[in-house]
Order: sequence, then structure tokens, then C-alpha cells
Amino acid sequence: MTQTESINEKILKRIPWEIAILALILALPTLILFDAVSALLVFTGSLLAAAEFIWLKKSITKILLDRKKQAFITITLLYGLRFLLIIAVFFIIILLFSKKVIAFAAGFSTLILVFLVEAIVALSKFKQWKN
Repeated sequence: MTQTESINEKILKRIPWEIAILALILALPTLILFDAVSALLVFTGSLLAAAEFIWLKKSITKILLDRKKQAFITITLLYGLRFLLIIAVFFIIILLFSKKVIAFAAGFSTLILVFLVEAIVALSKFKQWKN
């Protein structure tokens, strides 16, 4: 394993934890400013995003290590299943908490914020190395 692969693996292991920490950071002000249900939905959305990331990482790693011709079909089916599960969860949230779906979506979107921060950190390290 090269140094770059090691750094990438550390980042990939760190991302779900960062999402969970961000979930707590966002859920606490939501609890204070809004209500407990909204805070719970923010927290749950974030944890679902972390679980989705872990599932995606494990499935892609397994498929890439397998390297069979069936990999494309497997990847397509897994992505389809993940997409349907995400839609089902959002549909349930919309049905049960139609006025609070934004809280769940905000929590689920913490994944994007964590990716953005990780990309900025990686880019700043790359710039330092290059100079």
C-alpha cells in the first residue's frame, strides 16, 4: 500500500465519524431553536448519510476486489437498491412529518458538507506539497 492509498483510506474511515459529529453539532441548535422532532430528524438524516457512505464504500471495495465480468450488473443493482431505499426513507419522512422533511434533508446533506471540507483540506495539502 502506497502512502497516498494509506492517506485515502484514513480519510474514508474518518468521513462517517465526521458526519456523526456534525450531526450532533447541527442537532443541538435545532433542538434549541425548533423542537425535538426536528432535531431528531436532522440527527437521523445525518446518521443515514453516514450509513449509506459506509455501505457504498464496502460494496464498491468488494466489487472492485472481485473483478468479475458481473461487476457492472452488481454495481447497477446495488446502486438501484440504494436509490430505492433512500427514496423510501424520504417518502416515509414526508408521509409522517410532512412539515419537517427539510430537517431530515438538511441532516442527510451533511455528507456533502463533510466531502467539501475534506476536499478543501486535501487540496490545501496538495498545494503545500507542490510548492
